Amino acid sequence: MNMSSYRIMKKETKHATILLPKTINIPHSITHISFGTTVIPCKFTTTNTLTDTIAIPADLFDALHIPFETLSPIFFDEDTLHIGPLIGMFTAGLTNSSSEPIGARSSFFADLLSLHPTASYSFVFSVHSIKWSEGLINGLFYMDGKWQEYIVPFPHVVYDRLPNRKTENHLRIQRVKHRLQKEYMIPWFNPGFFNKWDIYQKLKTNKEINTYLPETALFTSFSRVETMLAEHQHLYIKPTNGSLGSRVYQIRYEREEEAYFCRFYQNNKKKLHKYRTLEQLVNHLFKDQQLRDFIVQQGISLLRFDQQSVDFRVHTNKDRSGNWKLSAIAAKVASRGSMTTHVTFGGEVKSLEELFSDPIHRAEMYTKISQAAISLSEAIDKVIDGYIGEIGFDIGIDKEYNVWLFEANSKPGRTIFNHPPLQKYNSLTKNLFLSYATYLTEQSLLRPVEIYS
Repeated sequence: MNMSSYRIMKKETKHATILLPKTINIPHSITHISFGTTVIPCKFTTTNTLTDTIAIPADLFDALHIPFETLSPIFFDEDTLHIGPLIGMFTAGLTNSSSEPIGARSSFFADLLSLHPTASYSFVFSVHSIKWSEGLINGLFYMDGKWQEYIVPFPHVVYDRLPNRKTENHLRIQRVKHRLQKEYMIPWFNPGFFNKWDIYQKLKTNKEINTYLPETALFTSFSRVETMLAEHQHLYIKPTNGSLGSRVYQIRYEREEEAYFCRFYQNNKKKLHKYRTLEQLVNHLFKDQQLRDFIVQQGISLLRFDQQSVDFRVHTNKDRSGNWKLSAIAAKVASRGSMTTHVTFGGEVKSLEELFSDPIHRAEMYTKISQAAISLSEAIDKVIDGYIGEIGFDIGIDKEYNVWLFEANSKPGRTIFNHPPLQKYNSLTKNLFLSYATYLTEQSLLRPVEIYS
């Protein structure tokens, strides 16, 4: 399927035929035009008076529910000219505010929707935006620095940006996802949050990438924690479904003092507690929590910058061919006395150039990290159900330059792109997001059996 971009124009005319520029060699078999899931029979003719513009009669333009004139990709299958792709970003928590219709996350979506002009047909919607009986959606578009609502057809593809696991598991959300995928045959990518233990279980049997995995176990007994502490310098206890460093505990056993030390955050403040026994530690810190909801993970002695621990946030995205590409690498430097590098707890974002002044050493680190991230992306893609278009990794490198996977995130944030030297990655990740959405659209039209089986 070939795809090019053209100016989509609404033409006030009595002429019922769509006018195409002579640069489009339209096959004789094309008898329909579509936008999203709306398909309408029509006639086409080419003209010398247009250059890179497709002129659509007003009544047909409106019947297709094309929201506005813009530059857009077009592509053909056996009998239809498709305008798009039309991409819907599914989320929750929409408000009536004209300036912040998605609440505190409005700026996040505004940035994500600020794509190249050829990707203007991307919008945000929620459960309440859908008009099932009409096959239409009240879509939120971000244009010229402001939010605007247009009625559009159901999209070619849906990008899942639900804010949290609780929302994702809501029955009404699940019903909408199932209906759009099964009844309307719409591909849905990045469909769920990763579970740390589930990912570890699925990857540890892969001999090609299991060397990246720190020893990890479910928190099932004190003896297992004692054994792991004896083997490693320190441990982390993490929730299987946590994010942003929430409810993470670092434990060390100091033989000289015969005591356990635990670092953690409480109300965004650093805490360091001392305990005589592990049982005392657990009973105090986990008395209101289910231990089975936590994993115990080997601690790693990380590279340091300015005497502070460093790990790396790495983004990978699928491209126009459905292949994994490295799209961003950022270093995160822990604040003094901190057990994590999360920006929320005072961590500082730096580029590789700022971290590694020697270009040869920097290139070596880039290669080591990128190779690991691509291998991990491919491995996760094979064991997770559904379509994955992007992954955010927290990756560590120890003092012997071994690479370690700390966490994989199916819905990575974009705060690292606020750091000026990393803003170049912002456009790349957004363009790759569009590329993969286009790939999925094409595959759903050309190979529906493979996509929906």
